[in-house]
Amino acid sequence: MQFFLSAIAWLFDPANYVAGSQSPLPIQDRIGEHLFYVFASVAIAAIIALPLGFFIGHTGKGRQFVIGFTGAVRALPTLGLLMALFVIIGNVVPFTQTAFIASFIAFVVLAIPSILAGAYAGLESVSRETIDAARASGMTELQVLTKVEIPLALPLIVGGIRASVLQVMATVVIASYISLGGIGAIISSGIGLNDNNRILGGAILVTALALGFDGLFALIQRLTRRPGTVTSRPRRPTVLRIPSPGRDAKVALATNERKT
Repeated sequence: MQFFLSAIAWLFDPANYVAGSQSPLPIQDRIGEHLFYVFASVAIAAIIALPLGFFIGHTGKGRQFVIGFTGAVRALPTLGLLMALFVIIGNVVPFTQTAFIASFIAFVVLAIPSILAGAYAGLESVSRETIDAARASGMTELQVLTKVEIPLALPLIVGGIRASVLQVMATVVIASYISLGGIGAIISSGIGLNDNNRILGGAILVTALALGFDGLFALIQRLTRRPGTVTSRPRRPTVLRIPSPGRDAKVALATNERKT
């Protein structure tokens, strides 16, 4: 408990927020870098994954590709991918740019599967009857996609982006191993200096950011849910009739009399 309180005290120490402090301080600069890496890479991934997910979800083509691709990429070891890209790209571009380029490629690759799966699953969840009704009313395929499918699929699409943001936010931390900034730089410097307050303080920062943005995207998911839409159509209650031997016997006797 004392370690936790000391880390909290370190986070709220005004000296750690003084502009121009020696790297990795001040803290606000590292937070800004961290958020920039996260949202820039997620934005690039969304530009790539959303159109592909919409095409697959709308046409039904490439369904096996989504399943195989998302499973394969999620199985990749994050640190191994980052290090491999760092070595490969280091042979092509100057060393000062290698960490930045390799990290962004790794972040985008890791962000694509969740966004792609969310877009595809969102369009797949839209009722076929609704789509057929839209087509029957004279809508073109583009109008069906943009005015029917995407609006109804927004909660799942946002859910995919939400999962992507959280995954990249955690991954950016380990990019400090190849000299990238962000909150990971605070944790790495704490490990080098054997400063437990700095290590735990950086971990608390990442956790707080992840929980905060998770709650924000959860709220957006709730707001994008269309009024009156439900995840599944409620079933009519089943009424069970308890058999009555006397009544059943009378019914059978009356039936036999009619036959005779």
